[in-house]
Amino acid sequence: MNEPHQLARDVRNSTHRDSPPRPDRSGISRRDFLKLSVAAALVGATGRLAWAADAKEEIPRRQLGRTGQQVSLLGLGGFHLGLPDEQESLRIVRTAIDNGVNFMDNCWDYTGGKSETRMGQALRDGYRDRVFLMTKIDGRDRRTAQKQIEESLRRLQTDRVDLLQLHEVIHADDPDRAFADGGVIEALVEARKAGKTRYLGFTGHKAPSIHLKMLETAAAHQFRFDAVQMPLNVMDAHFNSFEKQVLPVLVQQQIGVLGMKPMGGNVILRSQTATPVECLHYAMNLPTSVVITGCQSMSNLQQALDAARSFRALTKYEVDGLLARTADAARDGRYEVYKTTQNFDGTVRHPEWMG
Repeated sequence: MNEPHQLARDVRNSTHRDSPPRPDRSGISRRDFLKLSVAAALVGATGRLAWAADAKEEIPRRQLGRTGQQVSLLGLGGFHLGLPDEQESLRIVRTAIDNGVNFMDNCWDYTGGKSETRMGQALRDGYRDRVFLMTKIDGRDRRTAQKQIEESLRRLQTDRVDLLQLHEVIHADDPDRAFADGGVIEALVEARKAGKTRYLGFTGHKAPSIHLKMLETAAAHQFRFDAVQMPLNVMDAHFNSFEKQVLPVLVQQQIGVLGMKPMGGNVILRSQTATPVECLHYAMNLPTSVVITGCQSMSNLQQALDAARSFRALTKYEVDGLLARTADAARDGRYEVYKTTQNFDGTVRHPEWMG
């Protein structure tokens, strides 16, 4: 078993305070007993995870690192909201919230600002107070970052987000630029002091080494991130792996883990080695606080909701089977194009976004 899976099993054995009582083993099969036992034991870095699903089939909640915030296991990705027509986007957001999804992802640069604008519209009429709202900015210097923060708040029609993150930490010099005098970290800290955000984090999809350097640079400046976002999926486990290199560090430091690209922008599905639900369940089985997935149609959303409700902690046999099935396809990273190409690198195509 690889290290993160073992790590999830090694943390303290406790259940969510709202969890149902443990079943009597005599009434269920050994397979179901093992699944329930693992589900009860799987916990986050700083607290207990909700059971995978209760009798009401609600979307499970997990703790976001050391923040104490409870977020839905399933998060709604922001980029895809700019792709369908406006009414469909609004319907996706509100349906997700009405079905128990409280984690909303977005970014200043998604679809030219359309994604934030649509989410802002969807969060009217009391929906804003029902969600944990996150957005990201690209600016690497203080002034550019401040401008983008204000633009994001205006589009989202709110005076604060719950989590503000530096987007696309994919360049080798990003950590040094972020923490330099006049760098973006100053703008993020100012935004937190001004009540424009509660928590701070960063995201990236390119290389685990850059994530680790960002964490090390933060520590050298006596700064601690509240959350980190990165790809976690069945392919990543085999190639230049965030799961193996970064995830254990986040768990040890009690930093919230935001898993993204569970299907690699749907590219992983082309390998025909795992189904969409298997991809979602694999990411959910890791010690993630939330698994963010894009939904550009109601059918996409329904599939994601069903996956979150049906999730049960995977057995070692199930995990090993998925990893064996995906190993050959994942070996050279060809299905993780966000790592091996610049197709997902918005700040490479638009360096002016960084300032």
